Amino acid sequence: AGKVGEYFKRSDMRAYENAPTSESEADAVEVNATAKKQSFFAQFPKAEYKVGTGQKVFALSVIFVGMITFNNLCLKWVEVSFYNVARSLTIVFNVVFTAMLLGQHTSTKTMGCLGVVIIGFFLGSGGEVNFSMKGTIAGVASSLFVSLNSIFTKKVLPAVDNDHWRLTFYNNVNACILFLPLILIFEHQPLLVAMGSGQFFSGIFWAAMMTAGFFGFSIGIVTVLQIKATSPLTHNISGTAKAAVQSMMAFYIWGNPATFLGVLGIFTVLGGSLLYTLVKMNENKKIVVATPPPEESEASNDKDVEGGK
Repeated sequence: AGKVGEYFKRSDMRAYENAPTSESEADAVEVNATAKKQSFFAQFPKAEYKVGTGQKVFALSVIFVGMITFNNLCLKWVEVSFYNVARSLTIVFNVVFTAMLLGQHTSTKTMGCLGVVIIGFFLGSGGEVNFSMKGTIAGVASSLFVSLNSIFTKKVLPAVDNDHWRLTFYNNVNACILFLPLILIFEHQPLLVAMGSGQFFSGIFWAAMMTAGFFGFSIGIVTVLQIKATSPLTHNISGTAKAAVQSMMAFYIWGNPATFLGVLGIFTVLGGSLLYTLVKMNENKKIVVATPPPEESEASNDKDVEGGK
């Protein structure tokens, strides 16, 4: 009983010591509590477009537009169940462009994972009943632009002070400008038909468009938040699981015909992608462990200098 009483006495003393001793301190505590509540929205920068910065991001925006365009064309021309197979070569292009543009070496294990993905791509293509050559080409082109997008993102980030949210803002504004002439050139006939029938001015049409745009924009925000809260490995694993569920649901919802080779190709691609993620994470961990902290390296250099004396 004495120990319990002593515990509560100490707890009361700590509470008393930590309590605000003046109105200013109480106000500060209240401000801090309010700041914590607003911290989610505080992470987004002010929406301000500078032409000079927009020009620096322009090359990335062109790649971004190509990525979105070919991605939608792929989804338009192939079955939903085959979509993930058609776009499975992204990591292959990642390794190729990383070696060509950044000069980074690729390990044997990584090459083995890429081999599994490529085998899955051809298995899935061979097992696809409603195979579309132009849809597959669009998927490969989309994969190419996705890999270029990740590489150019790293190059452009310093132009926006390494702020992913500012980069997203500039990229989306530039993309809106770039998409307008493409829509007028390639979609002018459907637009005229939609305007003539009144569908273009329908509230249902614009509600559907705004809903799709909201979810598309939210995906980008959620992706960044997920990586910040967990890790790139968790993000890639959840993405692989999502792709597997999406492919299986397509057979049920859309009634896509399933073949043994087609299903085998899907899971081979997803398995190779997951193995690639695990291998790259292990390699990055080894690099971090092998690299000494700056303080240790400076201390060792000082010892070498003293030894030389």
